[in-house]
Amino acid sequence: MPNTVKLAEYLLTRLHQLGVRSIHGVPGDFNLKLLDHVEPAGIHWVGNANELNAGYAADGYSRINGVGALITTFGVGELSAINAIAGAYCERAPVVHIVGTPPRPTQDARLRVHHTFGDGEFARFGQMHAHVTVAQAGLWEAQSAPEQIDTVLKQCILHSRPVYIQVPVDLVDAPVDAGRLTSEPLSLDMTSTEATTPSQDLALSVVLEKIKSAQQPMILVDGETRALRITDDVQSIVQTTKWPTFVTNFSKGLVDETASNVHGIYRGSYDPKAKTFVDSCDLVLCFGPHFTTTNSAQSSAIPPKAVTISFTDNEIQVGEQTYRDIHVKSAVSRLRKELSILGHTPSSTHSAFDSEDTTISLASLPSDETLTQAKLWRAFSGFLRPGDIVMGETGTASYGIQELQLASHSRAFAAVTWLSIGYMLPAAQGAALAQRELVASSAYHGLSQARTILFIGDGSFQMTVQELGTIIREDLDVIVFLLNNDGYTIERAIHGLYQKYNDVARWKYLEAPKFLGADAGVFTARVKTWGDLQTVFAAEEFTNGKGLRMVEIMLDREDVLEGPLLDLLLEEKKTAAQVNGKA
Repeated sequence: MPNTVKLAEYLLTRLHQLGVRSIHGVPGDFNLKLLDHVEPAGIHWVGNANELNAGYAADGYSRINGVGALITTFGVGELSAINAIAGAYCERAPVVHIVGTPPRPTQDARLRVHHTFGDGEFARFGQMHAHVTVAQAGLWEAQSAPEQIDTVLKQCILHSRPVYIQVPVDLVDAPVDAGRLTSEPLSLDMTSTEATTPSQDLALSVVLEKIKSAQQPMILVDGETRALRITDDVQSIVQTTKWPTFVTNFSKGLVDETASNVHGIYRGSYDPKAKTFVDSCDLVLCFGPHFTTTNSAQSSAIPPKAVTISFTDNEIQVGEQTYRDIHVKSAVSRLRKELSILGHTPSSTHSAFDSEDTTISLASLPSDETLTQAKLWRAFSGFLRPGDIVMGETGTASYGIQELQLASHSRAFAAVTWLSIGYMLPAAQGAALAQRELVASSAYHGLSQARTILFIGDGSFQMTVQELGTIIREDLDVIVFLLNNDGYTIERAIHGLYQKYNDVARWKYLEAPKFLGADAGVFTARVKTWGDLQTVFAAEEFTNGKGLRMVEIMLDREDVLEGPLLDLLLEEKKTAAQVNGKA
């Protein structure tokens, strides 16, 4: 390697070292020179329809690949993406947001150029991003740029949150020292599994004593397990102990749901049997907690603190006692090893939790009966395969995929905390792309093919429909189930059951693939009955086909699953009846 490389080459080489093989974004005059370097760096460029979608796609890509990136232009482009970056920050997706900025002389002269407020202030946009990223770098000098880039990228990986890098147009081709590229290579494994501290040693000794004395232990795996990069160790602990294990919306798919001791999502007060069991446990190992109200059944799924041991970024909390300065990756790795040595666990001598198999055979349902959400999701489980990525958009779809029984090596994306409707379609594009790259590199659980399956409502689909075109252009294996319930059903359940503001335009959804570039032979279907769905599943070009496939599922506008949505809907019906009665 030469002693110097162009700054753009340095940045893109670092991303390549971290495993980035595709970058999303939108071209603009302040990033065009930077984009010239993407393909030569061995990275595939994915041009999205707009910057918001590019941000969503980079987020989805990162959750499967380990890190993602997007490139936008200064001002208008980056602000279009900032909602996606905020969501990635909230839900801990490691995304690198690179912004091409005006030349340094232009900024020094405070010229009133386009894509600004016309006042010569160029720092505002970076200041905005400081609130939704964990580290920022405004590159300005070639000498310090490599160190700045490395520092920011390390923070992205260590915290599993977005970072922000500004690259002025006139700095793109500036020569920088290349030495660090070989002397200090970057990787996703930045934390040693052998690292420890006195506090960590003490905490683990306390944890092991609690485990040895536990009479009825259980495990709760939450979604920040992915961000902490402890998923494999947690999966091993679940297998070794055989303790009853529950997950959350955020963590669904992070542990193998085919294991007999894994009982799906813990819904707190919405599942009285499970709540009674959890409340009776004298030990709860909780990994990667993310206890927002929408991820914890309105806080009813948070286990009793007195018996809970929680593992977070740099703390282990044992009941009311907090042990700080913890290297969580090494702590959980050591716990896994200790449990393997321990051998005996309380599972063999104390009561376990028995969950019911709620799956339904599609063939057992009357072929002429109208589809309803009460049975739909349980009938879908038989369609799923190992390695599937299953995604449920905010709305009824997100509640629905909670009911699915995932196959091995699967992942699930559900609405967690940010809940920006429209996210899932671009995220499906990004996730499917990462999935394909991992399959091609023989790094996807030994599988030679895999699918990304998206469930999305009609209202959300209209938000980001353009990325269907990107899925088509990239020839990604994505199956889209569009839930057509004539508008914002989840909003109707919350408020305004019969109000026009919860209506959306009645699109001809199945014509969207053709309009957005699909070949005439693309598979599309509309289903209204169980017989219709059976016909679709029996179609070879659908079940084993390639590329985009799209099925429109016709549902009643007031059809929701039993649970929180049904409770809201029934309450809203009472309110609407009272209003109509007074009228």
